[in-house]
Formats: sequence, structure tokens, C-alpha cells
Amino acid sequence: MALPGELWAELPAEKRIFCSVLLFSWAVYLWEAFLAHRQRRVYRTTTHVPWELGQIMDSETFEKSRLYQLDKSTFNFWSGLYSEVEGTMILLCGGIPFLWNLSGQISGRAGFGPEYEIVQSLVFLLLATLFSAVTGLPWSLYNTFVIEEKHGFNQQTLGFFFKDAIKKFIVTQCILLPVTSLLLYIIKIGGEYFFIYAWLFTLVVSLVLVTIYADYIAPLFDKFIPLPEGELKQQIETMAKSIDFPLTKVYVVEGSKRSSHSNAYFYGFFKNKRIVLFDTLLEDYSALNKEPAEEDGENEETKSKTKNKKQGCKNEEVLAVLGHELGHWKLGHTVKNIIISQMNSFLCFFLFAVLIGRKELFAAFGFYDTQPTLIGLMIIFQFIFSPYNEVLSFCLTVLSRRFEFQADAFAKELGKAKDLYSALIKLNKDNLGFPVSDWIFSMWHYSHPPLLERLQALKDAKQE
Repeated sequence: MALPGELWAELPAEKRIFCSVLLFSWAVYLWEAFLAHRQRRVYRTTTHVPWELGQIMDSETFEKSRLYQLDKSTFNFWSGLYSEVEGTMILLCGGIPFLWNLSGQISGRAGFGPEYEIVQSLVFLLLATLFSAVTGLPWSLYNTFVIEEKHGFNQQTLGFFFKDAIKKFIVTQCILLPVTSLLLYIIKIGGEYFFIYAWLFTLVVSLVLVTIYADYIAPLFDKFIPLPEGELKQQIETMAKSIDFPLTKVYVVEGSKRSSHSNAYFYGFFKNKRIVLFDTLLEDYSALNKEPAEEDGENEETKSKTKNKKQGCKNEEVLAVLGHELGHWKLGHTVKNIIISQMNSFLCFFLFAVLIGRKELFAAFGFYDTQPTLIGLMIIFQFIFSPYNEVLSFCLTVLSRRFEFQADAFAKELGKAKDLYSALIKLNKDNLGFPVSDWIFSMWHYSHPPLLERLQALKDAKQE
């Protein structure tokens, strides 16, 4: 009787590759499901405010955040299970070669034969992203209009949601298809060192997108207005000047049209930096803190909800949050992340160049007679690199948490410890963050340290 190891060794290489991909995918899913189960148990059993949170969180807010996170966790379990089953069925039923052949038929009817591989690749990509958008739509609708609506975060109407989704799909295709076609062309004509040219191309594209996103892409979805002249703007400019941050503009984005969650970020290269504040972050500017205005064309697309009154932070707390964000810049975290990302990108393209000639990789996924470049990119980057990507993701999560502590410490050095302390509590309340977490779940998933850890790090400086 043959042992399992012997049976495995007797399988053709393509079968071993295919089985390994499926087994690893399900192993990752089961690991994630195990972690989520541990965290849901925390949500279910922690029904009273822990003593260490007694001074910073009331029981009503604690219960709201507990129920919100429990609903989100349950939703993520079912959507994750569906995604895993869908991906498995696509692989087992030969969905990828089927869609590739269908793409060839469509491009062929348009007068582009098999020799036009890039055209066929773009049709394949369009169909694949359309399929993903359609199958993901019910989950997105449920998340927005059931979970987010139930807990008071959703500000969209159904019409606004669909208009936004269609706009996002069109903009994505306008970027994805030209970039992909150029990348495939570079790989085909690049010769022996095509991976260097492909990496340089993706580097340029990423830098261009980062540069133009906030000025030309983001305004297609949200309204950006300059922060009005006043005390807050003067204080932001003074703080930026004190650390030599080359600030040129400060914007407020109407995030309240879509959600009541808060955020802030900066962008730009060299001497052209801009700061963007979500209106939901600002107590004095948030539409959610104002009485509903008369109905007009803009308000027909959103729903002003006054039950979240007095959301956001005071000016001093906004400055503390910005002190944290600017700390990422001053300490070089942004540059370090870019360097890590590009080193990883170069390594992946190099390994892609090593593996692209292996016919058994294509055969494992149903491509016995052809080896399309786009399919090779998908197989190698998405499936073969999956173990490496999981390890890298965990390492980046650990690094991100370290960066967050360092940015908090930078805000402390600016004298913002007290205000950052109160801002973190307010933001946690506004976003219904649950402050208690399972340690393994937190270690694996949280790119930002848990609230209690951040507050403890700030506490000594706050009391001084």
C-alpha cells in the first residue's frame, strides 16, 4: 500500500502545484477564521467596560462599539467564506482558461486574432474585473445599507451608491487597461532584462498615480475645498513650519457625504506637500454636527444624520492628530515604506523572470498549449507568491505598529500628548472602535496598536 508521500511524489508536477495552491489558500483561510473566531469570542464575552477603561469610555459607547464590531466580524466571516469557495470553484472548474478562451472569441470577432495577445489580455482583464464587481456587489450593498446603516455610519442613498460604484469601475478601467497593456508590451520586448524595465515602469506609474490622485482622481468622487482662513489654518501652518514640513495647501474633503468615519492624510513630493482633513474629523466643520439644511441637489444624494451630533475633534486635538501624521513624514516612515515596496516589487519581477518559462506552472491552471504573459503574471504573483506575501504582510504589520508608536512619540515631543490622548479617545468613540482585542488577532491584523497601548504610551507625558 502506497504511503501518502509516495502518492504525492507520483503526481505530475502541475498537479502538485495546483493542489499546493489550493491547500495553502484554504490553510490561510482557516487560520484567518480561527483568529476571527477568537476575536468574536472577545466581542461576545466582554460585555462590561474593563476597569482600566472606566475613565475614558462610558458603558453606552462601549456596548455600541461591541455590537458594531460583532456585526462586522460576522459579516466578514460569511463574505470571506463565500470568497474562498468562489475562488476554489473557479480553479476547480477551469474558470481562468474558460475566461481566456472567451476573451479570445470576443477579440477575434473584433478582428484581432490570437497573435494580438495584448488585446485578448485586456478583454480578459475587463471581463474578470466586471465579474468581480458583480459578484461583490451584494456584499457591498449589505455592508453599506445594513451594517453601516444600522450603526449610524452610512450617509449614502442607493442612487448615490450605484453612481459611485459605476464611476469607480470606469475610472479603474481607464487606469488599469492602459497600464497593463504597456506593462505587457515592455515584458514582451524587454529581452533578457525585461524585469528591470518592468519594475522601472511600475515605479514610474506608482509615483505618477500618487502625484495626481488627490488633484485629479479623488475630486471625481469627493468635494475638496480649501480650509477657510482662521485660527486652525494658522496653527497648522505654524506647526508645519516648525518642523520644516513644506506645506502648500490644506484641504477639507466632504467625507460625510459617504460615511461618518474620520480620517486625515498628507500627500505630495518634495516641496509641494498638501494636508487633507475629512470634515468628519473637524468638530467645527462637520456637516454631521449641523442641523439638516433645506433639500437641494446635493442633499438628495446624501442623508444628514443628526444622531451623531458633536462628532469630531477640537482644534487642539486636530493639531495633535496632524502632529502624529507629520511625525510619519519627519521620521522618514513614508520614504521607508516606498523603499520597502519597491524592493519587494523588484524581487517579485526578478523571480517572475526566473519562473515565467516553466510550462508546468501554466499547465497547473489549464493552459497546456499557450503561456500568455498576463496569465503568467496572475499565476506567479497571486498564487505562487502567496506564502511569501503572507509573511511579508505580517512583517509590514509589525513594522507599521512600530511606526505608529514612533509617530505618537513625535507628537509628544511637540507637546501634543494631552490633546492626542483625548483625540484618540474621541476618534475611537466616533468610529465605534472596540478597545479590547485578542492578542493573537491583534498581533496578526492590527497595523495600528490597540487603543490602550497607545494611551499608556502617552499617559506619562500627558500627566507631566
